[in-house]
Amino acid sequence: MEILGATLRVCVDDIETAIPFYERLAGGRALRFERAGVHVAAVGCFLLMSGPAAELDVLRRVAATIAVQDVEEAGRVLAEMGADIIAGPVPTPVGRNLIARHPDGAVYEYADRRA
Repeated sequence: MEILGATLRVCVDDIETAIPFYERLAGGRALRFERAGVHVAAVGCFLLMSGPAAELDVLRRVAATIAVQDVEEAGRVLAEMGADIIAGPVPTPVGRNLIARHPDGAVYEYADRRA
């Protein structure tokens, strides 16, 4: 499994106010989408999220999003290393993802950009 990068997850009250700041900080435009009532904007290495409190409470439990070439391969490797696959792999607007709990208790999202 090759790790391609990581994205910091940031829950914000008002995504429309937050986007211009992060676009300027990261030097790029936001890629926006919505999932399960949560508005999401990917800007550089930041993943901004805004929505219902109950949804954000769940999302805050995931420390970061880790980009990989192939989510299914990542799932196999993680399981072999003792991680628990909590959810997925499932399709996303840009690929697939899974949620894994590492043996130390940390929870991460692993995502790829495959169709």
